Amino acid sequence: MGVLYLTKKYIVPSLADKCTKYLQENLDPSNVFSILPSAQKYEEKNLVDRCWKVIDKQTEEAVKSDGFATIERSLLEAAVVRDTLTIKEVNLFKAVSVWAANECERQGLITDGENKRRILGESIVKGIRFPVMKQNEFAVAVLGSKILTPEEVVAIFKYYSSALISALEFSESVRSGFHDDNIHRCVRFQSVAENQWSYGGAADCIDFNVDKVIMLHGLCFFGSKNNDYSVALTIKLTGAPYFTLVSKTETFSSKLLQHANGNFYGFELSLDSTVECKKNVKYEIEVVISGPRSWEGTRGVSSVVCSGVTFTFSDNGNSFNGNGTSVRSGQFPEILYSAPP
Repeated sequence: MGVLYLTKKYIVPSLADKCTKYLQENLDPSNVFSILPSAQKYEEKNLVDRCWKVIDKQTEEAVKSDGFATIERSLLEAAVVRDTLTIKEVNLFKAVSVWAANECERQGLITDGENKRRILGESIVKGIRFPVMKQNEFAVAVLGSKILTPEEVVAIFKYYSSALISALEFSESVRSGFHDDNIHRCVRFQSVAENQWSYGGAADCIDFNVDKVIMLHGLCFFGSKNNDYSVALTIKLTGAPYFTLVSKTETFSSKLLQHANGNFYGFELSLDSTVECKKNVKYEIEVVISGPRSWEGTRGVSSVVCSGVTFTFSDNGNSFNGNGTSVRSGQFPEILYSAPP
C-alpha cells in the first residue's frame, strides 16, 4: 500500500498497476478491511470491487480481522447495509458491538449501550436485521448490550410471539447472500415470466406432500421491482379447516432473488418457528396477496426431487375459484426446508 501511495503521488501508472495486481492476488479475509480504505482513497475501482467480493463471500472471517476493528464508521455502515453478506446476523451484531466498544475506548468514553448507540448512529443500528435472529440469540447477544431502546426490545419480542400489530423498523428478510447449509430450496417452476400475475383479493393455493419428514422454514413469493406486498399466509392439513399449522400476516418489499433457472423479483417469508411436515400427508398452502402485478412461475411440474426429498404438488380444490395458482403456473416459486437426519 505504501508503494501504491508513491505511485499515485509521483504518477507512475505502470508501477501502480503492478501494485494493484499484487494486492488483488493476495487479498484474503484477514487483510481485506486494511486494504479497502486505501483502495477507495486512491480510486482503484477494480481493487475496490475485488475487496467487496471477498467481504461478501467470507464475511464471517473478515469481521474477525484486526483491520475490521479499526475501520472508519462510514465503511462500517457501507458493510452493514449490504444485502449480500454471508454471515449469521447475530455474529454480525457481535462484530459491530465490538467495533463500537473499541471506538468508545479510543474516544475515552464509558463503554455502555448509550455511547455505543450514539457512536454507531441510527443507520448502522437499523441496518442490523434483528428479526432474523433466533429468539435465544437475540436474548443472549443483544439484550445485554443495551444498544437497543426498551421500546425496540419490546417490539422484537412481540414480533417473535406474532403479537406485533405495527411495522418493525428493522428488516425481516434474511440477507440474500446468506444461506444456512442445512436449509434446502425446492424449486417448483422451470421458468419465470415478468409482471404477468395480478391480485384481486382471492387466495392463491397449492397442495403438496413429501416422501420424507421435513421441517418447513419458509416460502418464497413472486413480486415486481420496487414494490411492496401485503401477505396473509395460512398452512394447514388438507381438508382440515380447523387444523391450522401456520397463520401469518406481513408486508414485504420485493427484491431481486436468485433462482435455479434465472433471477426474479420477489421476497422470502420466514416462519416464526419451523413446522414439521410428515411423510405422505397432504398440506395446503394458501396466501392472499395485496399489491401490484408480480412475476409468475411457468412450466411447473407435479413432482420435484430436492436434496433427496420428493415433493409432489397438486392443484388445491379452491384453485380455480381463487386467484389461479396451479401446479403449472402462479405463485410459490420455492419452499425452504430442512430434512432431519
